[in-house]
Amino acid sequence: MPLTDYSFNVENPVDRIFYGRINIEKASSFLFFNKGGIVQQLIHYLKYRNQQQIGTFLGDWYGQLLKQRGELKRTIDLVAPVPLHPKKLKKRGYNQVSGFAQRLAHHLGADYNEYLLIKTANTKTQTQKDRLGRWQSGKSLYVPADVALLKNKRVLLVDDVITTGGTMETCASALAQGENTSIYIASMAVVAKLWN
Repeated sequence: MPLTDYSFNVENPVDRIFYGRINIEKASSFLFFNKGGIVQQLIHYLKYRNQQQIGTFLGDWYGQLLKQRGELKRTIDLVAPVPLHPKKLKKRGYNQVSGFAQRLAHHLGADYNEYLLIKTANTKTQTQKDRLGRWQSGKSLYVPADVALLKNKRVLLVDDVITTGGTMETCASALAQGENTSIYIASMAVVAKLWN
């Protein structure tokens, strides 16, 4: 498996994706995503073939790795996946990031909240859009379910794959509406050719 070996303890290329875009504490990714590679296949099976155990397995693996390295220890209060629109959630039957995020929460000793953010529009897939297109389509695309829940919280926002960072940026902007909210970012994978 193509592990990134990026750390929450040291600056890494995933951090740099967000420089000058959104105020986050730290970002990291577990694996490298290459077109046609094993990680793309795993995530495809997770998203489209109802293989939810893949997310749980990767979450346990990454969570244990973070624990062994002493990363994010007693740092995170809430773990939240990037949400799906209710129509897409109903069609797929599950959020592909949930199992991964739940297991990270378990290993970090944090609370898990699947409903911290709400997706307001049922947009088409983001995978083929450039950064500007994602930003334009992302205006108010995500909103906090309850801003009061975010007050003084350290939130780990979790997604499957980071490409341009547009989805995470939009979600982090929504979370930043909370008073004194600190935001961390993690993903199963990051597109390798862009950031390493």
